[in-house]
Amino acid sequence: MNTRIVIIPTYNEIENIEAMVRKVMSLQPAIDLLVVDDNSPDGTAALVKKLQPEYGEQLHLMERAGKNGLGTAYIAGFHWCLERNYEYICEMDCDFSHNPDDLPRLIANCEKGADATIGSRYVGGVVNVVNWPMGRVLLSYYASKYVRIITGLKASDATAGFICYHRKVLENVGIDRIHFKGYAFQIEMKFRTFRKGYKLEEIPIIFTDRTLGTSKMSTSIIREALFGVIELRLKWMFGKLF
Repeated sequence: MNTRIVIIPTYNEIENIEAMVRKVMSLQPAIDLLVVDDNSPDGTAALVKKLQPEYGEQLHLMERAGKNGLGTAYIAGFHWCLERNYEYICEMDCDFSHNPDDLPRLIANCEKGADATIGSRYVGGVVNVVNWPMGRVLLSYYASKYVRIITGLKASDATAGFICYHRKVLENVGIDRIHFKGYAFQIEMKFRTFRKGYKLEEIPIIFTDRTLGTSKMSTSIIREALFGVIELRLKWMFGKLF
Protein backbone atom coordinates (compact mmCIF):
# COMPACT_ATOMS: atom_id res chain seq x y z
CA MET A 1 0.00 0.00 0.00
CA ASN A 2 1.14 3.54 -0.76
CA THR A 3 1.94 5.62 2.34
CA ARG A 4 1.85 9.03 0.60
CA ILE A 5 -1.29 11.00 -0.29
CA VAL A 6 -2.33 14.54 -1.17
CA ILE A 7 -5.73 16.02 -0.26
CA ILE A 8 -7.21 18.54 -2.71
CA PRO A 9 -10.46 20.30 -1.69
CA THR A 10 -12.61 21.41 -4.62
CA TYR A 11 -15.54 23.68 -5.31
CA ASN A 12 -16.25 24.47 -8.96
CA GLU A 13 -12.84 23.38 -10.27
CA ILE A 14 -14.06 21.77 -13.51
CA GLU A 15 -11.51 23.79 -15.48
CA ASN A 16 -8.55 22.48 -13.46
CA ILE A 17 -9.43 19.09 -12.00
CA GLU A 18 -8.64 16.75 -14.89
CA ALA A 19 -5.25 18.31 -15.58
CA MET A 20 -4.47 18.25 -11.85
CA VAL A 21 -5.47 14.61 -11.45
CA ARG A 22 -3.38 13.54 -14.42
CA LYS A 23 -0.38 15.51 -13.21
CA VAL A 24 -0.48 14.10 -9.67
CA MET A 25 -0.99 10.58 -11.02
CA SER A 26 2.15 10.95 -13.16
CA LEU A 27 4.46 11.76 -10.24
CA GLN A 28 7.16 9.34 -9.12
CA PRO A 29 7.37 7.89 -6.57
CA ALA A 30 3.61 7.44 -6.73
CA ILE A 31 1.37 9.65 -4.60
CA ASP A 32 -2.30 8.86 -4.00
CA LEU A 33 -4.90 11.61 -4.36
CA LEU A 34 -8.05 12.32 -2.36
CA VAL A 35 -10.38 14.93 -3.86
CA VAL A 36 -12.79 16.39 -1.28
CA ASP A 37 -15.60 18.02 -3.24
CA ASP A 38 -18.21 20.30 -1.65
CA ASN A 39 -21.10 19.49 -4.00
CA SER A 40 -19.72 21.54 -6.90
CA PRO A 41 -22.57 22.45 -9.27
CA ASP A 42 -20.18 22.54 -12.24
CA GLY A 43 -19.62 18.76 -12.29
CA THR A 44 -16.18 18.57 -10.67
CA ALA A 45 -17.01 15.39 -8.74
CA ALA A 46 -18.58 13.74 -11.78
CA LEU A 47 -15.37 14.27 -13.74
CA VAL A 48 -13.29 12.74 -10.93
CA LYS A 49 -15.60 9.69 -10.97
CA LYS A 50 -15.07 9.40 -14.71
CA LEU A 51 -11.30 9.32 -14.18
CA GLN A 52 -11.30 6.83 -11.29
CA PRO A 53 -11.42 3.63 -13.39
CA GLU A 54 -8.28 4.81 -15.17
CA TYR A 55 -6.29 5.14 -11.94
CA GLY A 56 -7.79 2.45 -9.73
CA GLU A 57 -6.95 2.62 -6.02
CA GLN A 58 -4.71 5.66 -6.46
CA LEU A 59 -7.53 8.19 -7.02
CA HIS A 60 -10.19 8.71 -4.36
CA LEU A 61 -13.21 11.00 -4.04
CA MET A 62 -15.08 12.26 -0.98
CA GLU A 63 -18.35 14.03 -1.77
CA ARG A 64 -19.82 16.37 0.83
CA ALA A 65 -23.35 17.70 0.94
CA GLY A 66 -22.58 21.41 0.71
CA LYS A 67 -20.00 24.17 0.65
CA ASN A 68 -18.74 23.97 4.23
CA GLY A 69 -15.35 25.61 3.97
CA LEU A 70 -11.71 24.74 3.39
CA GLY A 71 -10.97 23.86 7.00
CA THR A 72 -13.74 21.30 7.41
CA ALA A 73 -12.84 19.78 4.03
CA TYR A 74 -9.26 19.20 5.13
CA ILE A 75 -10.29 17.86 8.54
CA ALA A 76 -12.64 15.35 6.89
CA GLY A 77 -9.81 14.42 4.53
CA PHE A 78 -7.33 14.03 7.38
CA HIS A 79 -9.62 11.57 9.16
CA TRP A 80 -10.14 9.61 5.93
CA CYS A 81 -6.37 9.33 5.40
CA LEU A 82 -5.58 8.43 9.01
CA GLU A 83 -8.20 5.67 8.97
CA ARG A 84 -6.42 4.18 5.95
CA ASN A 85 -2.96 4.33 7.54
CA TYR A 86 -1.30 6.88 5.26
CA GLU A 87 1.95 8.13 6.77
CA TYR A 88 2.60 11.33 4.79
CA ILE A 89 -0.48 13.48 4.19
CA CYS A 90 -0.26 16.63 2.06
CA GLU A 91 -2.48 19.65 1.40
CA MET A 92 -2.57 21.35 -2.00
CA ASP A 93 -4.82 23.69 -4.01
CA CYS A 94 -6.46 22.53 -7.23
CA ASP A 95 -5.76 25.65 -9.29
CA PHE A 96 -2.04 24.99 -10.00
CA SER A 97 -0.97 27.89 -7.78
CA HIS A 98 0.95 25.08 -6.07
CA ASN A 99 3.12 23.16 -8.51
CA PRO A 100 2.46 19.40 -8.14
CA ASP A 101 6.10 18.79 -9.08
CA ASP A 102 7.01 20.13 -5.63
CA LEU A 103 5.02 17.42 -3.82
CA PRO A 104 7.87 14.86 -3.84
CA ARG A 105 10.17 17.51 -2.29
CA LEU A 106 7.74 18.18 0.55
CA ILE A 107 7.34 14.48 1.28
CA ALA A 108 11.08 13.79 1.01
CA ASN A 109 11.80 16.49 3.58
CA CYS A 110 9.40 14.81 6.01
CA GLU A 111 10.97 11.43 5.28
CA LYS A 112 14.32 12.98 6.28
CA GLY A 113 12.98 13.92 9.71
CA ALA A 114 10.68 16.94 9.59
CA ASP A 115 7.28 16.42 11.20
CA ALA A 116 5.70 18.95 8.84
CA THR A 117 7.09 20.70 5.76
CA ILE A 118 5.69 23.94 4.36
CA GLY A 119 6.05 24.88 0.70
CA SER A 120 6.95 28.50 1.43
CA ARG A 121 6.58 31.61 -0.72
CA TYR A 122 8.74 33.71 1.59
CA VAL A 123 11.47 31.52 3.08
CA GLY A 124 14.83 33.26 3.29
CA GLY A 125 13.25 36.69 2.79
CA VAL A 126 12.66 36.05 -0.93
CA VAL A 127 9.16 36.60 -2.35
CA ASN A 128 8.45 33.78 -4.82
CA VAL A 129 5.04 34.79 -6.19
CA VAL A 130 4.01 35.04 -9.86
CA ASN A 131 1.02 36.93 -11.34
CA TRP A 132 -0.14 38.55 -8.12
CA PRO A 133 -0.65 42.34 -8.01
CA MET A 134 1.79 44.06 -5.67
CA GLY A 135 -1.00 44.92 -3.23
CA ARG A 136 -1.88 41.27 -2.72
CA VAL A 137 1.78 40.27 -2.38
CA LEU A 138 2.26 42.87 0.35
CA LEU A 139 -0.97 41.86 2.10
CA SER A 140 0.07 38.20 2.20
CA TYR A 141 3.67 38.91 3.19
CA TYR A 142 2.80 41.25 6.04
CA ALA A 143 -0.06 39.00 7.15
CA SER A 144 2.54 36.30 7.77
CA LYS A 145 4.70 38.77 9.72
CA TYR A 146 1.65 39.76 11.78
CA VAL A 147 0.99 36.10 12.59
CA ARG A 148 4.58 35.55 13.69
CA ILE A 149 4.53 38.60 15.95
CA ILE A 150 1.23 37.68 17.64
CA THR A 151 1.75 33.92 17.96
CA GLY A 152 5.52 33.42 18.02
CA LEU A 153 5.16 30.92 15.17
CA LYS A 154 8.52 30.12 13.58
CA ALA A 155 7.41 30.05 9.94
CA SER A 156 7.92 32.73 7.29
CA ASP A 157 4.76 31.72 5.36
CA ALA A 158 2.14 31.31 8.07
CA THR A 159 -0.84 31.27 5.70
CA ALA A 160 0.62 28.74 3.23
CA GLY A 161 -1.69 25.96 2.08
CA PHE A 162 0.95 23.68 0.51
CA ILE A 163 2.11 21.38 3.31
CA CYS A 164 3.07 17.80 4.11
CA TYR A 165 2.31 16.40 7.58
CA HIS A 166 3.54 13.20 9.15
CA ARG A 167 0.50 11.31 10.43
CA LYS A 168 1.60 11.63 14.08
CA VAL A 169 1.07 15.41 13.85
CA LEU A 170 -2.53 15.02 12.69
CA GLU A 171 -3.16 12.41 15.38
CA ASN A 172 -1.99 14.67 18.20
CA VAL A 173 -2.70 18.36 17.48
CA GLY A 174 -6.45 18.23 18.10
CA ILE A 175 -7.80 18.66 14.57
CA ASP A 176 -11.39 18.22 15.76
CA ARG A 177 -11.09 21.35 17.91
CA ILE A 178 -10.36 23.59 14.90
CA HIS A 179 -13.30 25.68 13.73
CA PHE A 180 -11.67 28.15 11.32
CA LYS A 181 -12.42 27.74 7.61
CA GLY A 182 -10.03 29.89 5.55
CA TYR A 183 -6.54 31.30 6.10
CA ALA A 184 -7.10 31.04 9.84
CA PHE A 185 -7.40 27.25 9.48
CA GLN A 186 -3.95 27.10 7.88
CA ILE A 187 -2.55 29.36 10.59
CA GLU A 188 -4.07 27.29 13.40
CA MET A 189 -2.74 24.02 11.96
CA LYS A 190 0.80 25.42 11.96
CA PHE A 191 0.34 27.01 15.40
CA ARG A 192 -0.86 23.73 16.91
CA THR A 193 2.01 21.84 15.25
CA PHE A 194 4.51 24.37 16.59
CA ARG A 195 3.08 24.48 20.12
CA LYS A 196 3.06 20.68 20.35
CA GLY A 197 6.81 20.79 19.77
CA TYR A 198 6.86 19.15 16.36
CA LYS A 199 9.63 19.93 13.89
CA LEU A 200 8.15 22.39 11.38
CA GLU A 201 10.37 23.16 8.37
CA GLU A 202 10.03 25.21 5.16
CA ILE A 203 11.31 24.67 1.64
CA PRO A 204 11.08 27.32 -1.10
CA ILE A 205 8.44 27.06 -3.81
CA ILE A 206 7.22 29.39 -6.56
CA PHE A 207 3.54 30.29 -6.12
CA THR A 208 1.70 31.12 -9.36
CA ASP A 209 -1.76 32.69 -9.23
CA ARG A 210 -4.55 30.69 -10.87
CA THR A 211 -5.20 31.22 -14.58
CA LEU A 212 -8.46 29.20 -14.74
CA GLY A 213 -11.47 29.19 -12.44
CA THR A 214 -12.46 31.64 -9.71
CA SER A 215 -10.64 32.52 -6.49
CA LYS A 216 -12.43 31.59 -3.25
CA MET A 217 -10.90 34.53 -1.33
CA SER A 218 -13.37 36.83 0.45
CA THR A 219 -13.38 39.63 3.01
CA SER A 220 -14.91 37.28 5.59
CA ILE A 221 -11.95 34.90 5.22
CA ILE A 222 -9.50 37.79 5.68
CA ARG A 223 -11.44 39.02 8.73
CA GLU A 224 -11.45 35.52 10.23
CA ALA A 225 -7.67 35.34 9.91
CA LEU A 226 -7.10 38.83 11.34
CA PHE A 227 -9.04 38.21 14.54
CA GLY A 228 -8.48 34.46 14.66
CA VAL A 229 -4.77 34.95 15.28
CA ILE A 230 -5.52 36.89 18.46
CA GLU A 231 -7.98 34.20 19.53
CA LEU A 232 -5.32 31.51 19.06
CA ARG A 233 -2.83 33.44 21.17
CA LEU A 234 -5.35 33.90 23.97
CA LYS A 235 -6.34 30.21 23.90
CA TRP A 236 -2.68 29.25 24.23
CA MET A 237 -2.05 31.73 27.05
CA PHE A 238 -5.01 30.43 29.07
CA GLY A 239 -4.41 26.74 28.37
CA LYS A 240 -7.46 26.28 26.15
CA LEU A 241 -5.77 25.36 22.86
CA PHE A 242 -5.52 21.58 23.30
